Amino acid sequence: MAEHLDIIQGGKQEKYAALLPQIQSVIEDEPDQIARMANIAAMLHETFRFWWTGFYRVFDKELVLGPFQGPLACTRIRRGRGVCGTAWQENQTQIVPDVEQFPGHIACSSASRSEIVVPVHNGKGDVVAVLDIDSAELGTFDETDKLWLERIVAIL
Repeated sequence: MAEHLDIIQGGKQEKYAALLPQIQSVIEDEPDQIARMANIAAMLHETFRFWWTGFYRVFDKELVLGPFQGPLACTRIRRGRGVCGTAWQENQTQIVPDVEQFPGHIACSSASRSEIVVPVHNGKGDVVAVLDIDSAELGTFDETDKLWLERIVAIL
């Protein structure tokens, strides 16, 4: 079993390592943040086949739905509410193996089973958005995802 997990993790690591320079290449000459977010969401979604992949932008004291790939999503999320609002408030990545166990989880889709949310910072270190990724499987996300997704949003 542990050997099987190592193989899966190695594959994930390799996918991220190959994807990062592709993302850099696609967004490096694009000044518009929404266009950059749209392509990052599409590339992550296509590569990993996540259930939902997208951004929420900080706007007028709320997180507002930004570019995404996947089914219908919540439009606005208050600070401190759900996984996204918690990542924003605590200014740290949230890894949730089972969304049913997360206090105050917002069920935008009953098909979502696990989630990772990564804060996106501006040059001053303020959270200006979050990258939200949902999986239809339990326990999808781990420290490997955290490491690589934090690298990806750092180039945004």
